[in-house]
Amino acid sequence: MGINAPSLYAAFGDKKNLFLEAVRLYAGDTNAVRQAIEAAPSSYDAARSVLTNSVETFTGVDTPPGCLLASSTASGSAASEDVRTAVAEYRRELRDNLQARIERDIQKGSIRADTQASALAGLVVALTQGLSVMARDGADRASLLSVVEAALKAWPDST
Repeated sequence: MGINAPSLYAAFGDKKNLFLEAVRLYAGDTNAVRQAIEAAPSSYDAARSVLTNSVETFTGVDTPPGCLLASSTASGSAASEDVRTAVAEYRRELRDNLQARIERDIQKGSIRADTQASALAGLVVALTQGLSVMARDGADRASLLSVVEAALKAWPDST
């Protein structure tokens, strides 16, 4: 492939910038995620999609188990502040997009008015991180999807 330390440093400057670019590539197009959340028939469907897509990613046959974003900032990792900030921003965007979708459902009356949109969106993000850890620990796709199903049973309705 012709890749060596000098060519990497010439392209990215240092290891941190190389890793930040890998994080950006791994996280994908946050606009596409936002649009998918907005276009979902309901916040429940948006959350289900985020969680099941995460499980599929975390248990893919062509990738290591778990999530690069969760692993790169896990307690005790040597991630730089720039990396932690970039990953935290990705999670914030996901949470904010989910929260906005949940708030739309509250306004429409399809979710109880007393629902804490921020907490519910945070729950989905936290569950995503937990699913990543479980995948890294060896949980298979079916087990993780059963966790998703159990969690979604707690989703509020309009009553």
